[in-house]
Amino acid sequence: MAFLRHIWLIPLLPALGALTQLLAGRRLSNRAVSIVSVGLPGLAFLWALGCFAELLKLAAPTYLTNLYTWLPAGPFRLANGSLAQLNVPVGFQLDPLSAVMLLIVTGVGFVIHVYSIGYMGHEGGYYRFFGYMNLFLFSMLILVLADNYLMMFAGWEGVGLCSYFLIGFYFQRKSAADAGKKAFIVNRIGDAGFLLGVMLITVTFGTLNFQQITEAARSGQFALGNGTLTAICVLLFVGATGKSAQIPLYVWLPDAMEGPTPVSALIHAATMVTAGVYMVARSNALFVLAPKAMLLVAAIGAATALWAASIGLVQNDIKRVLAYSTVSQLGYMFLACGVGAFAAGIFHVMTHAFFKALLFLGAGSVIHALGGEQDMRKMGGLRRKIPITFATFVVGTLAISGIPGFAGFFSKDEILWQAFSSPYGHRLLWFIGWATAGLTAFYMFRLLFMTFAGESRVDAEVAHHLHESPWTMLGPLVVLAVLSVVGGYINWPTERFGHFLEPVFESPFRAAGVQLYGRNDELGLMVLSVAVALAGLGYAWLIYVKRPGLRERLAEPPGILHQILLNKYYVDELYDALFVNRAKNLGNLLAAFDLAVVDGGVNAAGWLTRTSGDLSRFWDKWVIDGLVNVLGFGIKVLSYPVRVIQTGVVQTYAFFIALGVAIFLGYYLVHFRP
Repeated sequence: MAFLRHIWLIPLLPALGALTQLLAGRRLSNRAVSIVSVGLPGLAFLWALGCFAELLKLAAPTYLTNLYTWLPAGPFRLANGSLAQLNVPVGFQLDPLSAVMLLIVTGVGFVIHVYSIGYMGHEGGYYRFFGYMNLFLFSMLILVLADNYLMMFAGWEGVGLCSYFLIGFYFQRKSAADAGKKAFIVNRIGDAGFLLGVMLITVTFGTLNFQQITEAARSGQFALGNGTLTAICVLLFVGATGKSAQIPLYVWLPDAMEGPTPVSALIHAATMVTAGVYMVARSNALFVLAPKAMLLVAAIGAATALWAASIGLVQNDIKRVLAYSTVSQLGYMFLACGVGAFAAGIFHVMTHAFFKALLFLGAGSVIHALGGEQDMRKMGGLRRKIPITFATFVVGTLAISGIPGFAGFFSKDEILWQAFSSPYGHRLLWFIGWATAGLTAFYMFRLLFMTFAGESRVDAEVAHHLHESPWTMLGPLVVLAVLSVVGGYINWPTERFGHFLEPVFESPFRAAGVQLYGRNDELGLMVLSVAVALAGLGYAWLIYVKRPGLRERLAEPPGILHQILLNKYYVDELYDALFVNRAKNLGNLLAAFDLAVVDGGVNAAGWLTRTSGDLSRFWDKWVIDGLVNVLGFGIKVLSYPVRVIQTGVVQTYAFFIALGVAIFLGYYLVHFRP
């Protein structure tokens, strides 16, 4: 079990890559940066494969290891009045669920890193980009391998921080900087809910260890619908709505496309946005005892799927369409978890990682060919100019649309069937998911036809430079296209994938003999889901290929509904009016109050106002500014010896070398002469 005993190497390898690039990457060539920053995630993927192979050989498919105690605390009093001692370790847990996520993160993450060599080859900050990417991978690996909620939260916060770095990578562009801040702030709102949930878990169970909490939840000491467990699950789900972009905290994810395209692929496909789904699935033993929380998860997931899909119908930026499709597909995953079909949700996480990474990287190949153009209205007719990109993009589009034979069909059909037949499900939830499948097929084939079919609308100057991407970009597209075809067969026809995850998702309901799922109407539901997908495909072909004039007649003049969808239901404007601008107004009011006091203004409060103004000025000048100035002065003093030596002048370096040799020789002659 050599691989499992050293499972800690998997997150350590990309961490070493991040440290190398962020500390010394400026001095390395792009080739050296590529070897280190892509090679180490590649080794992590190979080690993950070794761990997975050894896991399959274990009698009980769970491997646990603790490196050291991270946080000892207590004793403290639990909610039931007893005392408990909390010891949170740096520990890793590999079971079927974390193994699936581990292979997704390392495998798809490695492919995206390879693609980035070609895509980012001529960009500034090459070493910085790969340093952030490696750090992102490290944080996600900590999240999925953690054996307790607090360590998961550390990885959770890590991916949030890295998303800020990567979305705002082009920090000189205001839209990118704003998008990075938006992602960071919105995620902090959700993270507050997650942290409160972790605190409530601590005082309820006296531990944060996943295995111990699962055993306690399944022991029968908690009744179905327990209020404390319901509160825990709702708080955890608040965190999931932020990280996995569900209503009402989804607004950051569409703007995440401001980052480089490989970043979009990594965030949308393999890492950050799947964290919320993974956390809910990991907490399944709690959620099955909180049916109201389960209903909330399913309802928010279904509503988000339909909401985002409707917005994607009219967007013209190729990456923005894919961004809203990610929000919609995440809604499907939460719909699955909410109806108790956790294995189906994770199955869709896996297939979605394949085809969504393919679609984003394919979009990057299109953007690369067009010199940075992202507006689909300025594309068209590209299928002959970039044929390999076109062929792989077709595969991704067929997969996400749920066309039979492709990976997305198997996982999406599983979710729709479970939503219809599960005791946790509801016919309305199934109908929303079914309607969303038709919208998905329409907007994805609209994207495909506007980009690759019809007459070219490419600017004449750009058309002269159209070219296929290098094989560092095309190779990952081909690999992901193959996975987008064969990935669904992992669970067909014998449901191998679902059976593999059964030890993780087995619940008290199954032990009590309650039938969670039935297969009475599976074939009929499958026919309906395929029919609605083909209907969406056919309608997109009709108005974007067969009769393009119909498209102009439908869009001119734009109707009210079209404007609402184009402006994303004005949710961003609503949030600005209710929260962002009100926070700005409060800040301006406090600033004006302080200024009035500084200028000698006196109001009814008189002496109190002047005193508060003096205190405010003292605090700003001597405490806030003082701490910053002391810190800067301390760094200046401590760095003085290094700054004296690192002058950049060759003669100075030669002098210090000669001085060092003289000191060494003098020491040798004094202490070691015969």
